[in-house]
Amino acid sequence: MLNSTGAGSVGGYGDRSLWQGRLAGLRKLDWPLTVTVLVLSVVGALLVRSATFQLALEHGDDPEGFLKRHILNLLIGFVLGGVVTVLDYRLLRAYVPILYALACVGLLAVLTPLGSTINGSHSWIVIGGGFQIQPSEFAKVGLVVLLAMILGEPRDGEIGPGRRDVLLALALAGVPGVLIMLQPDLGTTLVFIAVVLGMLAVSGAQKRWLVGLVAGGAAAGAAVFFFGLLKKYQIDRFTAFLNPSADPRGAGYNAQQARIAIGSGGPFGKGLFNGQQTGGHFVPEQQTDFIFTVAGEELGFVGAAVIVLLLGVVLWRGLRIASQAADLFGTLVATGVVCWLAFQTFENVGMTLGIMPITGLPLPFVSYGGSATFANMIAFGLLQAVHIRRRPFD
Repeated sequence: MLNSTGAGSVGGYGDRSLWQGRLAGLRKLDWPLTVTVLVLSVVGALLVRSATFQLALEHGDDPEGFLKRHILNLLIGFVLGGVVTVLDYRLLRAYVPILYALACVGLLAVLTPLGSTINGSHSWIVIGGGFQIQPSEFAKVGLVVLLAMILGEPRDGEIGPGRRDVLLALALAGVPGVLIMLQPDLGTTLVFIAVVLGMLAVSGAQKRWLVGLVAGGAAAGAAVFFFGLLKKYQIDRFTAFLNPSADPRGAGYNAQQARIAIGSGGPFGKGLFNGQQTGGHFVPEQQTDFIFTVAGEELGFVGAAVIVLLLGVVLWRGLRIASQAADLFGTLVATGVVCWLAFQTFENVGMTLGIMPITGLPLPFVSYGGSATFANMIAFGLLQAVHIRRRPFD
């Protein structure tokens, strides 16, 4: 009896300790960030359903097909984010070379016969069943952890990264950057540039590096345009950005229709699933690149502003996590994620409003997608991992 009671007490105490440990771990999460990402994901799923239901119905496909695949992608993404969250981000240093190599192999695979061209960009590997893999999305994760490892460990006697560190970081970042440009994927290339500049600035690198990179980037951009290295569709997009009315039925069509859809929503929108522009398929790729036009038409200015506000909360929490990280490596990981998500948000919303040129960048946590959703959730997990292991007295 005594042994049985004692064993039962020990077992009960062990079970309680286990659950208390798990609850303590949950309390350490950045819950404002978690709730915001969940809300954005739900709103995004509703917008994806609205953007694809009528079109699928007209084509004789499952009208809920896109929504079902998107929900599956979200579930997989949250699992990936959860796995990254529970890992000690400081151990990533040992696996950065492997992650970097895998990212480069994936980008190389796209340039072989395995790759497929979708919307003018040879960036995809089609695996069937309506699913594709876009290696450049995962390359963003590889770039962030790579730069954090190189720039986050100053040599003895140095406050920030020295010349060799910066040159090594730029050289290694340039390899996937060139492979992405060969696809060509201008949008992801711009994300890479934003991440590199942001992480260099926060790492403590000398300002001359930042000035030189900006000047060099401007000169390279001018040279690319002058020597005709851009694809025709890319030039058309810039032309449409500068003067959308010049070719309203051609290159300027997407930009013009996007603004019409957003403007037609008024202050409060036409109601979810009631958008006439959305239902009439006037704007292409509304479930991915132009998902914000669905929000503008159906939820109006107020609803679209709430989405932008929620994305701002994600960035705010990311900056807070970066400022409270236990070490420079964690600060740079969080900074890289914030730069990535911030630029992509600004570019996606900006191109629908006509203040940025059109590129194939989805809206983080909102747009339909597989690879993009997985990469965004991994980025979310990195932020949580840094937050959980922040300085104990902050």
